[in-house]
Amino acid sequence: MNIYFAASIAGGRKLLPVYGRMVDHLKALGHTVLTEHIVAPDVLEQENHFTAAQVYRRDVDWLQSCDAVVAEVSNPSLGVGYEICYALDCKKAVLALHQQDLFISRMITGNDRPGLRVVAYTAEADWRQQINRFLAGAV
Repeated sequence: MNIYFAASIAGGRKLLPVYGRMVDHLKALGHTVLTEHIVAPDVLEQENHFTAAQVYRRDVDWLQSCDAVVAEVSNPSLGVGYEICYALDCKKAVLALHQQDLFISRMITGNDRPGLRVVAYTAEADWRQQINRFLAGAV
């Protein structure tokens, strides 16, 4: 499957190691991660080579063509929220993962749109299991 992985870039990079392990897990399962570049430590510098319009168009194209979206939403991000909504409008299955005991926007946790699954995790084994379950039923 082609997976669109969404996680905070401009909103903060404190969870970058977690993002990297999630992308590695998706790839180890045999999936293509269209947005693998977001786990690069220098992603902001990489993105500076493109205009905002180019980044938007590229990401929208990926969202339209992906099979499913996996988003780590523990760190608030306007972009990730937009990507989730856009994906749902495109009828894509979306898994929004977040660390347990964090306040997550109720626009995400209270969202009952078909295709969205919001799951809290406490350990890496939890999110791995949730990703596996989600992808088994995503398509």
